[in-house]
Amino acid sequence: MIEVASDECYTNRHVLVSTLHSLRSGPTGRTMLASSLIISFSLILFVYWFRYTCLLVLRNAPEATRSTGIPGDAKLSFSEVKTRLNSSSAGMALDPLQRSLQHDYEVLTYLLNHAVGLDSASLDRHLLMLDYRIMNGWYRLTKTAAPAQARKALWEMAEILGFLAQRMGEQVSTRTEV
Repeated sequence: MIEVASDECYTNRHVLVSTLHSLRSGPTGRTMLASSLIISFSLILFVYWFRYTCLLVLRNAPEATRSTGIPGDAKLSFSEVKTRLNSSSAGMALDPLQRSLQHDYEVLTYLLNHAVGLDSASLDRHLLMLDYRIMNGWYRLTKTAAPAQARKALWEMAEILGFLAQRMGEQVSTRTEV
C-alpha cells in the first residue's frame, strides 16, 4: 500500500514538473502564429488609419495652397511645384522639385518652431509633418522604379506644405487683428 502511494506521488509530481517545464519553455507554434497575425493585422490597420487621416485632413483644408497669408510667400515654391507637376510631361526631372519642397519644409518648420505665439502643438500638424517625411522617403524609393508614384508623393508633399503654410498664415492674421 505504501508503494502504491509513492508511485502515485511520483507520477503526480512528474506530471506537475513536465507541465511547469512546458509553461516555461514558451509559447507553442500556434500561439506564435496567432500573435504574429494579430500584430501584423494591427500594424496594417494603423498604417491605413494614418494614411486615411492625413489624406482627410488635406482634403478638408480650405484652399490651402492659393493664398497663405504669410509675408514673403513668394519665397515658398510649393505652389509652383504643384503647377509644374500638373503641366509637365512624364519625363521631367523630379529631383529639383523635391529639393525645392525640402527647402520649403525646412523654412516652414523653422518658422513654426521658432515663431512666438504660434500654436505648433496641434495633432494635425504633427501627423502631416510625419506624413511629409514618409512621403519624402517614398519619393526616394520610387523615383527610378515608379516615377508616377514619385510624382504622387511630390504632389502630396506640396499639399502638406500648403496646408502648413495656410495654417501658419491664419494664425499670423488672427494675431495681428487682435
